Amino acid sequence: MHSKKWSQNVTEHSDALDLDDGVFTWKDPKRIARSLMESAENSNRRKASSPYRSAMSMLTFYINRAGSGLGAEQRKVLDDAKDELRKLHKQETDEK
Repeated sequence: MHSKKWSQNVTEHSDALDLDDGVFTWKDPKRIARSLMESAENSNRRKASSPYRSAMSMLTFYINRAGSGLGAEQRKVLDDAKDELRKLHKQETDEK
């Protein structure tokens, strides 16, 4: 495997979460956040202790690894998805 492709391999074949196909290319931050959270909640293999931390970790990993290859528009969508994840987490903790 080429070193340029290792992060793509991690994203696609991660032991942490089973992600929906193309989740990081979607245009709806709420949909991305819900999908990541559901993947984290349904995973028995996540590395972080909470689904929220696992979902946020995967999203941050993708943003950091995409780097300059990530267009400004999609970067904004993914940054907004981080905010949506925080809102979902707050809702869940408030309900408990």
